[in-house]
Amino acid sequence: MRIFIVHAHPEPKSFNGAMTREAVQALTAAGHDVVVSNLYAMGFNPVSDRRNFVTVKDADYYRQQSEEVYAAAHEGFAPDIQAEMDKLFWCDALILQFPLWWFSLPAMLKGWVDRVFASGGRIYGGGKWYDRGVFAGKLAMCSLTVGGPPSMYSEHGLNGPIAAILFPINHGMLYFTGFTVIEPFLVHAPARISDAERATYLARYRQRVLALEAAPVISYPKLADYDEKYILRGGLQPRAAEQ
Repeated sequence: MRIFIVHAHPEPKSFNGAMTREAVQALTAAGHDVVVSNLYAMGFNPVSDRRNFVTVKDADYYRQQSEEVYAAAHEGFAPDIQAEMDKLFWCDALILQFPLWWFSLPAMLKGWVDRVFASGGRIYGGGKWYDRGVFAGKLAMCSLTVGGPPSMYSEHGLNGPIAAILFPINHGMLYFTGFTVIEPFLVHAPARISDAERATYLARYRQRVLALEAAPVISYPKLADYDEKYILRGGLQPRAAEQ
């Protein structure tokens, strides 16, 4: 397989760093091809603006989607954005590696999505979304560290179910663009557990990345399951954990 890891943590010695190193070592040793975009190390610019493009559709008023559509038609994406797009099209599986900050992606990684997941049919648009998306047939997985224990992220926990917290990422970014979404790999409170527990997490993560094609996936309704107003047809229900 060809695996693309987008790594978003500023500290190389962090547990996120250890997870990415573990994944790269395990996958390459098993004969897989791996590419890593280490966003902080790259100095990736997360700010989405006219620097996304080398073309200009409207110099007087900036509309990002309009500029994306124009750039898609005229090979107009900036080199740093085009390079990340090329990695997405190259890979069979995408892994987003990050710490959960304020119940979401770090700004660096959210900015990567804002800039790279462009409209105009390049990444989405023109009817290419959800199970009909550009990346249909590819896998994607969130691998993340979480500050609190599992109980805090349960159905009745203080922070709410982790599936609901990750829904905007798993459904709104990954499934939206066509990926088959693998259940996330979670590490709880890595700063407050023992070395032995951290080693156990890394061993489990190694097993997960070596079996991505057999990993459990999140089942979402398909576009055909919705009516003309994008309401689920009678008798169908969204995934219970994410309602």
